[in-house]
Amino acid sequence: MKSQKQTLIEKAESAKRESKYLEFKESFDVDSTQDWCEIIKDIVAIANSGGGIIIFGTTSHGASTNFDCSKILKLDLAVITDKIGKYTDILFNDLEVVEINRGRKKLAAMIIEEVRIPMVFFKPGTYPIAEGKQKTAFSQGTLYYRHGAKSEPCNSNDIKDIIERNLESIKKSWLGNIRKVVSAPTGSKVQILLPDIVISSSPTATPIRLTDDKSAPAFHLTKPDEIYKYRRKDIVEKINKKLKGITIGPYDIQCIGFVYNIYQNDRFTYLPTYSSPQYSDAFMDWVIEQYKIDTQFFNKAREKYYDDFRTKK
Repeated sequence: MKSQKQTLIEKAESAKRESKYLEFKESFDVDSTQDWCEIIKDIVAIANSGGGIIIFGTTSHGASTNFDCSKILKLDLAVITDKIGKYTDILFNDLEVVEINRGRKKLAAMIIEEVRIPMVFFKPGTYPIAEGKQKTAFSQGTLYYRHGAKSEPCNSNDIKDIIERNLESIKKSWLGNIRKVVSAPTGSKVQILLPDIVISSSPTATPIRLTDDKSAPAFHLTKPDEIYKYRRKDIVEKINKKLKGITIGPYDIQCIGFVYNIYQNDRFTYLPTYSSPQYSDAFMDWVIEQYKIDTQFFNKAREKYYDDFRTKK
């Protein structure tokens, strides 16, 4: 069975016209604010609409141009992620720049995965045009979606489409879990855990801090928000206040998370079902301790993330 990536690449290499999931771009200047605003609008709209692909070096009618795609192919994922985050406050990195073949031409394409929670622009995408005037690619507070081959503000039908797509994903997940139960070997036991066994929501519950100390007494967890208090931008701010001589960004946290398998560590992170990770004080202390041990800690995490998770895709 073909992966979504393989299917998109095959369509990109043979498509003759644009669609909801496929966008042609004649060119893209990686040093132009205007081009970045327009491409970010398309990336966000495609991600909100279920994912798709952008092809560079192709006219709207599917004809190849003489555009040199080499700079696009060299773009670092961190740069793209930071550009999107500047306007959405979301570190969206579920995308990949790949080389494709259209006829005898080698072009660049950007594969974009879907998001469950739609991205909304919290900052307007404006850029200067002739005679000192400004043009707006997208406004603050707008949610973009694909209408055929266009990236346009979302409407009621789009909201319905997003909800139905998420419900279908949840249904598939449930059916998958039911199949596991039905196909379990004879004699297997299914155990149902009540919510208060895992997380106590009682106002009288004693808040605790997770530790590796095996001699510490065992308690049930309190509310996740009371232990994992920080979103990514919050933990960055807290760490930067404690560091001296260096300032880190959200991308550093992302690199550390994947390189050191942080998202599997219950002491450090909590992964809500429909939102981004939340981080604990224990994670903040661990990061600062690692930097004290090795001042190249953040640089090494970035390099390893690029080597292990970017170049090997």
